[in-house]
Amino acid sequence: MRIAFLADALDLQSAGVHVYTREIIKALANIETKHEYIIVRVNRSAEPTTFEELPIPYIKIPGYKAYRLFWQLPRLLAKRKVDVVVEPAHFGPFNLPQHIKRVTFIHDLTPLLFPQYHVYHSQLLQRLFLPSILRRAAHVITNSAHTRQDLIQFFPFTANKSTATLLGKDRIYRPVEDAKVLEAYGIQPPYWLCVGTIEPRKNIKVLLAAFDRLKAETNGPHQLVLLGKKGWKSEDIYQRIQDSPFREAIHLPGYVEREALPVIYSMAEVFIYPSFYEGFGLPVLEAMSCGVPVLTADVSSLPEVGGEGALYFDPHSVEELVDWLRKLSQSPALRQQQGRLGLKRAAQFSWEKTARETDAIFDQLAAKKS
Repeated sequence: MRIAFLADALDLQSAGVHVYTREIIKALANIETKHEYIIVRVNRSAEPTTFEELPIPYIKIPGYKAYRLFWQLPRLLAKRKVDVVVEPAHFGPFNLPQHIKRVTFIHDLTPLLFPQYHVYHSQLLQRLFLPSILRRAAHVITNSAHTRQDLIQFFPFTANKSTATLLGKDRIYRPVEDAKVLEAYGIQPPYWLCVGTIEPRKNIKVLLAAFDRLKAETNGPHQLVLLGKKGWKSEDIYQRIQDSPFREAIHLPGYVEREALPVIYSMAEVFIYPSFYEGFGLPVLEAMSCGVPVLTADVSSLPEVGGEGALYFDPHSVEELVDWLRKLSQSPALRQQQGRLGLKRAAQFSWEKTARETDAIFDQLAAKKS
């Protein structure tokens, strides 16, 4: 079959959808497959690619974005005699001819589960379009079994046409140390690390409360490093940071080069991920891959990813988080043990495995077609 990936995320963003799209396409190019893949994106890749690319640029004129999505793109895909269209951003594909099968990827259902964490138009668009998108989909892929459970809870008709394919780990994430990298970003060991968009769902306030309590209790040397871009509804979080009596020990490095991330993970004393909800929780896997002890919330997909390689706490409990941080700070042996367990757990994840499972879904669709 000819399978088109709608890969605008490669050119328009850098967060989770971008990572998934980049890595699944790269991994599919390195496995044996019966299918022909076409990559639809805004800009042509600067480097030679395995798969054919179909660049459809954005033109900054009123109404063009909708025209591109609803008319130009479907017409070009029909002309290329595409059999399947994959939408990794879970919002479409739209207006395709009936004979073209649709595959939609669901990263999470937070606009439906936690509307208070999203701006109104995001909630509204999901409620308006998602039910019809899912009904028209020949298959729905999710990034974890937990996300699939959420999907079936909201949309029971997806039970027999959905599959969970866990994400993989980028090979750059491995134990590596380089003091010059930390110096370049103003990070001073020892430090506790949290990576993710600064927004209410990430539960940064509980982490800040735990940090303040431990600093007041021990007057220890630890720095708290919050690595991530500013997200929506984050004003209260930044105000809470400013109001901390230990503001000088809270560090927000801002933008960090991707190549520097393994060092920042590896040299942290503890990685903390207190999020209220994650469809997958890629930073947990990245941290385990770097051998840093991982302390994460015991909710949503996070135990599915962390397994025995992480320690868990109630995301609503400052006390539980403080207790674990105290134990880890006082016990190098416990930190070493958790680092080893994390590496062992991370070894079970690979993008090659994700690609093979994804390609097998297309095999099933091809069999139904014939």
